[in-house]
Order: sequence, then C-alpha cells, then structure tokens
Amino acid sequence: MITTAPPPQEIARLAARMLLEVKAVHFNAEEPFTLASGLPSPTYIDCRRLIGFPRVRAALMDHLAATVLREAGFERFDVVAGGETAGIPFAAMVAERLALPMAYIRKKPKGYGRNARIEGVMHEGDRVLLIEDLATDGGSKLSFVEAIREAGGECAFTAVIFAYGIFPEGEAKLADAGVRLLSLTTWRDVLAEARETQAFSQATLDEVEAFLDAPRAWQEARRR
Repeated sequence: MITTAPPPQEIARLAARMLLEVKAVHFNAEEPFTLASGLPSPTYIDCRRLIGFPRVRAALMDHLAATVLREAGFERFDVVAGGETAGIPFAAMVAERLALPMAYIRKKPKGYGRNARIEGVMHEGDRVLLIEDLATDGGSKLSFVEAIREAGGECAFTAVIFAYGIFPEGEAKLADAGVRLLSLTTWRDVLAEARETQAFSQATLDEVEAFLDAPRAWQEARRR
C-alpha cells in the first residue's frame, strides 16, 4: 500500500476534491454557520457524509492508512480506536486495512454495567492509534487520549481525514500532550481545489480566504 500511495500533496488535493464532490463542504459567508464553540464560521465540513459514498470512503481510507504507515511506521500500533461517534466507522475501516484490533472510546462512561469508556479490545501497554473524522482545536482528541492512557494504553498519534489547519494552538495542545496529528487535507487545500473547480462564487471564496487568514478576527467581528 505505502509503495503505491501518492505523495502527501497529491493526497491532500484528491481528498479535498472528494470532499467537494460529495458535498461535504459548505461555504456560506452571508449566513455563517455556528460552530460547537458558539462562534461563527463561513465554513462547515460534514465528514459523516462520506460513509454514504463507498468509492470515496474506500479511497480516503486507503490514503489514511498509507499516511499512518508512512508517517508513524509499519509496526507502530497494536490497536486502532475510534472516537464516539464520528470516528467509529473510519476506525473500523482503517483497522481492517492495517489488520489490527479495534476499540472505540465513549465521550463519557455509559453510566451502567462496567461503566466503561472504552469498548472492544485494548490491553495494558497497547500502542493505540486514535482515529477521528476531523480536528479543529484538538479538545476532543485530548479527552479521548486521556481515556486511553487512564486505561493503561499508550497514544502518541491521532489521524483524521480533515484538519482545519488554521488554529495552531490546537496542534500545540496535542504536541504538549505528546500526540502527533496526522491528516489528509485542510481548509487551505479545500479552498485551492474549490477555486480550481469553481465550486462556489468568487465572492464566497474570497470571504472564506479572509476567514482562513485571520479566523479569530473574522469571528470576533461577526460575533452575535
């Protein structure tokens, strides 16, 4: 797999094109989206939509598995774990490609039975690859990493299809926690591909670029 994988720049372009093709990318500068943080954004990505497109999801999972092998190593992991809920299907597909056991991590203990946060197979000392659909500021990743470590596992890598790539403090938080983020594509890659394919109006793309250049200032200026 790794010997035939495209270079990272081509993977980024292809992944961006696939996200645009299945309409997982939404740009709206006139009526911004509200993020989980409560802040506005002219961009929104819906990676859950990918599970409905077999050829696209297969290609992306091939690229994600190849990226993990290239960047982390061929024998680096014992378990693949998905974060609840969006990371679970992608973790299953990556685990299949890497021939590894799979687990998934709840956001909170389920509150009955074993009251576990981790379901599936994970043993003391296992080296765990955390899979999610996307990364914004790294907050949810740190919570899942903490659960893995509390259960006795090791987690030094998390891999996602899409990373915002505009909030360096998020990657810094992960790095400080000893976790490296791997991703296929970012908003910059998607914007470049959207311009190339004229997927949105010029005015919309220009406003998105203004947001990417200074996201916090853009949000503050439009805070309701």
